[in-house]
Amino acid sequence: MSAKIPMPVNFKASWERMRTGRVRILWLVLGALLLVSVLPIGLYHRQVLQLSQDKLVDNERVQQSDLTRSLTQEIQFFEANMTQQLINERQILALMNVSDNVEDPVAEPKVTRVLEGFAEGNNTFLYLTAVGKSRKGIVASQGNYRADQDPFVAKALQRAFVWCMQQSGEFRSDPLALEPDNRPAFVVAVPLKDTNDNFTGMLAAVVSLDPILRRLQDASVHQRTVFIVDHSGHIVAHPDTKNFVPGTDLTTNSDLVKQIRLLPQELRINETRRFTQQVKARTVEMVGTFSTLPELNWVVVAQRSLSQARDDAGVNELNRQALAFVTVVILSAVLVGYFFAVGISGPIRGLAASTRAISRGEFHQRSPVRGASEISELAENFNKMAGDIEEYIERLKESAEENRELFVGSIRMLAAAIDEKDPYTRGHSGRVAKYSTLIGRELGLNAEDLDTLRISALLHDVGKIGVEDRVLKKPGALTAEAAHRQRREHHASRLAAQEHAARHRTPPRAHRRPRLSLRVARSADSADGAHHRRGRHARRHDH
Repeated sequence: MSAKIPMPVNFKASWERMRTGRVRILWLVLGALLLVSVLPIGLYHRQVLQLSQDKLVDNERVQQSDLTRSLTQEIQFFEANMTQQLINERQILALMNVSDNVEDPVAEPKVTRVLEGFAEGNNTFLYLTAVGKSRKGIVASQGNYRADQDPFVAKALQRAFVWCMQQSGEFRSDPLALEPDNRPAFVVAVPLKDTNDNFTGMLAAVVSLDPILRRLQDASVHQRTVFIVDHSGHIVAHPDTKNFVPGTDLTTNSDLVKQIRLLPQELRINETRRFTQQVKARTVEMVGTFSTLPELNWVVVAQRSLSQARDDAGVNELNRQALAFVTVVILSAVLVGYFFAVGISGPIRGLAASTRAISRGEFHQRSPVRGASEISELAENFNKMAGDIEEYIERLKESAEENRELFVGSIRMLAAAIDEKDPYTRGHSGRVAKYSTLIGRELGLNAEDLDTLRISALLHDVGKIGVEDRVLKKPGALTAEAAHRQRREHHASRLAAQEHAARHRTPPRAHRRPRLSLRVARSADSADGAHHRRGRHARRHDH
């Protein structure tokens, strides 16, 4: 069984039909169903998605606000605790009467014992030093850490000494990055004084921010980043210590930190903002919250990309489910619309095919009655109309056949009357018609031409009607002039009658070709005249 070759689609013709408004019912039904089904779902999904995103931002704002507030309190407690412990150590030195001169060799063993005990009991203090006015004193540290080998720490200790000597208050340095893995830390110092409240030295410590760093790392989950910066925009502590070293300026990379830098340092605020950030040459929409800590001049920041927040909140999953649902709805609408459209357009196409068949003359063609009520009613009316047309055509055919029979009968009666006018030519027209029909069949003429030929042969002697009996039945010969006049009138009458018959029974295409029927009738006439040779009187009229 041969495979069907798909018909090529004429897109230009389809476009022209659409441009002129001649669109197929199938596309109209499919478009209507898709418009009714998919458009409301799409609008509803968009509205739900917008509400979900607003709820998502609100939820993220609440979580970030709670997180930054909690971390701010923890950091504040941590710093106050570290400072208070350092102040307690200063009081211990004062009770031991060694704070007046920590450089005294007699006091050195006591100071060393106090500092080492304090360092061993608290892992947060990486380095402790008690120095006198000459900036010399006792040192205690965790493990092998040496602050004097780190130039940044050494410089911070020098600034702390100047501060304690000039301001007589507590000192806290900018964030520091300790080698070898950029651990965050800062320097805390308190002045040493004698009983008269005179400056005698400084008690300083390098405090590690590892507890805060671990807390930041625990809070930085699900693509949320929590870090600490100062009011200048420099990193204090960041969970990614490899890429974000303490002291690095973030104002060039973060719009949120740039906004923080413009805030007053004494302002205590917790605020959430939406901003954009460049991540790997790509602009990412972010939501971030910051809480200020004026006592330390620090700011706790929590930020997260909205796309990741949508993933965690199930917005993307909602989009996927909505897309799957819309796909199912579209497929269902296409299938249902296709069957509905076929149910409508199928009977209409059948009706159009029946109309074309009737226009070709196939009046027996009928359209199947199926489909919707209106289409079925239209098909029934069309079939009734086709039946009426067919009946009318049949009546016309019957009338035409009757007219033809009457016409042929009249022709035969006329031929018989002509033959009866001359007793010598009785039956001559019938024989000429018979001979002409036989010749026409041999020439391969069709039925219509044979019919025309037969009628033309019957009328070939119609010219005798105009010949007077005295001439036709004259016993003697005609004069040359009378014979010539009679022959001319006879032929003129015969040709006129035969051409009239041929003109009314020959298709238009045959009018331009030679009158074959006339030539055949003449030949048959001559043959019959030669066969029935009658005498001189008859030969006068058998030319």
